[in-house]
Amino acid sequence: MAQTTDISFKPETFELIQKITKRYPDGKHKSALIPVLHIAQAEFGGWLSPQTMDLVAEVLRLKPIEVYEVASFYSMFNLQPVGKCLIEVCRTSSCWLCGAEDIINHLEQKLNIKVGETSSDGMFTLKAVECLGSCGTAPMMQVGADYHENLSIEKVDKLVDGFRQENKQSRYC
Repeated sequence: MAQTTDISFKPETFELIQKITKRYPDGKHKSALIPVLHIAQAEFGGWLSPQTMDLVAEVLRLKPIEVYEVASFYSMFNLQPVGKCLIEVCRTSSCWLCGAEDIINHLEQKLNIKVGETSSDGMFTLKAVECLGSCGTAPMMQVGADYHENLSIEKVDKLVDGFRQENKQSRYC
């Protein structure tokens, strides 16, 4: 397949991708797509540009549309640049019943952005996502790899103020 992009993975990243693809039987290399998308997102600034997704397709010997379909389906993949601190608030049943909508509205006001937007200083991106699997401790939000549960407006304010003070880069936690 001819190279379709003018970006490439670092050699150590490419080696890791090759190791991951070898976990799967011949002809089943598409099974490596989700872990490779995670790696690509981390390597290329926390989001998957069309160019990055084309590179993933090339490396895995897939059609670009196969990569786009998966990347656009899962909320864990960002298809546009995100802020240093990516806040994902669960909005499904348990969280909604326990006040997730109030948390989202409060964050929109506090950060002066709407869901799906990034603050003007590039610090925060707010996403409302489907179930994050913490129904017993609703409402909750994920920031990087960290879950923050049993949220209240006060707890959210303390967390956001702490992220701002630390200038926390959350998406790679």
